[in-house]
Amino acid sequence: MVFSALAASLAELDAQGLRRRRRVLESAQGPRVRVDGRDYDAFCSNDYLGLAGHPALVEAACEGAEKHGVGAGASHLITGHHAAHHALEAALARFSRLPAALLFSTGYMANIGVATALIERGDAIFADRLNHASLNDAALLTRAEFKRFAHLDVAGLEKLLNASRARRKLIVTDAVFSMDGDIAPVPELVRLAERFDAWLLLDDAHGFGVLGEHGCGSLSHFNVASPRIIYMATLGKAAGVFGAFVAGEPELVELLAQRARSYVYTTATPPLLAHALLRSLDLLAREDWRRAHLARLIEILKEGLKVPRWRALPSLTPIQPLIIGANDEAVSVTAALAREGILVPAIRPPTVPRGTARLRISLSAAHGEEQVRRLVTTLNALGD
Repeated sequence: MVFSALAASLAELDAQGLRRRRRVLESAQGPRVRVDGRDYDAFCSNDYLGLAGHPALVEAACEGAEKHGVGAGASHLITGHHAAHHALEAALARFSRLPAALLFSTGYMANIGVATALIERGDAIFADRLNHASLNDAALLTRAEFKRFAHLDVAGLEKLLNASRARRKLIVTDAVFSMDGDIAPVPELVRLAERFDAWLLLDDAHGFGVLGEHGCGSLSHFNVASPRIIYMATLGKAAGVFGAFVAGEPELVELLAQRARSYVYTTATPPLLAHALLRSLDLLAREDWRRAHLARLIEILKEGLKVPRWRALPSLTPIQPLIIGANDEAVSVTAALAREGILVPAIRPPTVPRGTARLRISLSAAHGEEQVRRLVTTLNALGD
């Protein structure tokens, strides 16, 4: 009976065109990859600056393994907080231009740790409707009142905050939205947080390393600062390695180290990764040409796409969504691209709203202009 119910659920996913299949990557991550025995131009990773396979990071990871071993061996609050972790936290705080930082294993764990450490029943969370799943799950775990406002609707958020009588308030939002590629109105959100005595948890997973001066992120992009900001960013996208961190006021960071269960009750990440990330931060700061090249590739894609039946969203980030609409058509377009040796994922509900299945084109500084032009030519032909 139990297994027949599971089989029925899988069959329903098949019928709706929503069942995913894991592809097997057989090469290092890069602009050209080998997947399931075939080579492709890949427009599907979050390796925005092309650092995931960078020789300097490979070398640093090997150095880290030699110096620190492979596993951390314990949680941070026992004996797992290695010197490399400590140095990386200090470097991340400096890079983000915030007073202090705390490492987490993943962005998902960071968001859950922040929300559940600061907010509880009787408090209120205010969330953009298109937030990442980790922010929504974090809100639900707090058992606080959970209010969602329309995407980027600052006026709607203001009304919710004005009507709230909660003891503590937390505004949560993506900085760069992972499926639309648009950017939150951070200055307006900061002003509302200050006006209504609220925290602002800013998830900059897709902005860190890409936006702002030297890739310092969304706060640098908007030139904003406030002690109300709780800044979270991940280290497995533009930074090219793995992990996440939360940065903010020293008291906030210390409280998270004491109370964030997803930090306290888990083994620390391998210190060799922290060693590699120190090298990554150096590359982010010095190699501005990567962001300049990425901007050029975005321009080539946006200017070249001429497909009236599909809708390209107005994104200025490496995330370039192309709205197809129907699930089956999005899957068909992805399959047609794959036959041409181009890998672009079809994103379907529940990841995106029903009726907005899309291609999520992810550009990287490792791509060449000719690769992007070939993608554009192929999409235009398919659209015709």
